[in-house]
Amino acid sequence: MFADDDRPKPKKLHELGCDLTFLSADEIEERIALLHEEIGRLEADKASKTSSRSAAESFFKSK
Repeated sequence: MFADDDRPKPKKLHELGCDLTFLSADEIEERIALLHEEIGRLEADKASKTSSRSAAESFFKSK
């Protein structure tokens, strides 16, 4: 098996709280779009996990 440390680390396209001083308006717009995509991905995963949990809770609920 491979250690996690051997995998290439993904390039960070945006780091929360980073200095935005030297970014152009277009670069900021690109980062906003990436963050919106990430928010959508997170919300979809949260919804999936919430529905799975609700299904499990109703299945194991005492009758």
